[in-house]
Amino acid sequence: MAGFDILELRIGRPKPLGAAGALSAIDKHKVDGALVAGPLGLDGDAQADRKHHGGPDKAIHAYAVAHLSGWADELPAQAERFRPGAFGENLVIGGASEADICLGDRWRIGAALVEVSQGRQPCWKLNLRFDVADMARRVQESGRTGWYFRVIEPGLIAAGDRGTLVARSHPAWTLSRTSHLLYHDSMNRAALTELAQLPGLPDNWRRLAEARLSSGRIEDWSRRLGVS
Repeated sequence: MAGFDILELRIGRPKPLGAAGALSAIDKHKVDGALVAGPLGLDGDAQADRKHHGGPDKAIHAYAVAHLSGWADELPAQAERFRPGAFGENLVIGGASEADICLGDRWRIGAALVEVSQGRQPCWKLNLRFDVADMARRVQESGRTGWYFRVIEPGLIAAGDRGTLVARSHPAWTLSRTSHLLYHDSMNRAALTELAQLPGLPDNWRRLAEARLSSGRIEDWSRRLGVS
């Protein structure tokens, strides 16, 4: 593909979310000008739950702006919430979605070189963010999850930068295909075996694939999704 556009940069700090006041940095504000993208993400950004968010494999979260209108159509009562930044993304992406992005892709954005590490595994905080009890499950089933970049070469990036593909090591593994395997074709042993062997796959995804292969069972999603 030709590339994608960075429409907005967004960063945030942890603050209470929902009635119980769970800490989350999902509410990120738009930044004018350039920021340094480093090994742990954009300068000034933070995560509340460092066990499940952030770190080198989840340094920068990206989300396709093209998905927002579809969510607004599906959930009209929450339509005003589906604006750039709605999913806590650091990069609002124009011109590409999960169908266009592959695991292991390396992209030059501004002065930074980034690599696609994994798609997002949605969690219960999305239910609170949108006031929709099963929003995390909806995001998972839709495949409109967004994705994460790890930073290979730090550098300045800014809104208006163009993402240019530098290398595509796993062209068969679009994020859409990966999501379909994880959440729909969940016990496809041949595909799980292939996924588990992909160079550069984050350890948690490798363990997930290997656990399904060894146990013959799908892991319990209820706690992550916030549903019973």
